[in-house]
Amino acid sequence: MSVTLEEIIRHKRREVDDAKNATPLDAFRERIKDAPPARNFFGSVANGRGPGGFNVIAEVKERSPSAGTLRDPYDPAAIALQYENAGAVAISCLTDAAYFGGTPDHLKKVRDAVSLPVLRKDFIVDPWQIWESRLMGADAVLLIAEVLSEGEILDCMILAHELDMTALVEVHDMESLLRVQRHIGFPHPGYSLLGINNRNLKTMKTDLNHTIRLLDLVEEHRNITVSESGIRTREDLDHLNAHGVNKTLVGESLLREDDPGNGLRRLLGTPWN
Repeated sequence: MSVTLEEIIRHKRREVDDAKNATPLDAFRERIKDAPPARNFFGSVANGRGPGGFNVIAEVKERSPSAGTLRDPYDPAAIALQYENAGAVAISCLTDAAYFGGTPDHLKKVRDAVSLPVLRKDFIVDPWQIWESRLMGADAVLLIAEVLSEGEILDCMILAHELDMTALVEVHDMESLLRVQRHIGFPHPGYSLLGINNRNLKTMKTDLNHTIRLLDLVEEHRNITVSESGIRTREDLDHLNAHGVNKTLVGESLLREDDPGNGLRRLLGTPWN
């Protein structure tokens, strides 16, 4: 039986409850004073000048429920550096351990290895994780509309802004998009992006045209819309670009390559070293 989003979230809530008991929020508030400045994830993705006009957030992860093991051995810092050299404008790093093989240490190593801003890709279910993300070195956090209530999303967006991080607010279905799109840009423009996930969260299948189908509803935010999942070829990038979307998050297709950096070069059409 395939893993469902509901199963992942149930596990994550238990995991976060245990972590909160081990590390109270007051401990984070004290440590945040010594955290290095956040990098501008929004600026890199929204205003970056990626090769060919394509701004790619390149993802590092060891495995996923839908794809199984992607890299063995897995060196997230080395892969992230390959991505940076190949023309990525930002890095997405999985930190969920149970289903994706990630750890906070992976993100720390990625951020030390590259000069690009780094997104913490995980399942945020509590504001406590926003503080945790900032302390582990994240410059942005993913907020999934199908996981959080409208009020929870707003609270997390406000906190991310206070901690100088970008919020990538991700939607899959139309109902979630209609619920959250008016909040993109809250509490201040330049701190949030809209992500459209092409992966069906029930079947885990991807359909690149899902982004295209929802674009009429996001006209106001098209210039800060990120198409996520299902991007495999330069033709896919061109297809999205023809509809006004030049920002994408790409992971599995690159991680299946022997050399993920060269996979990104082929996708972007950038020269080999």
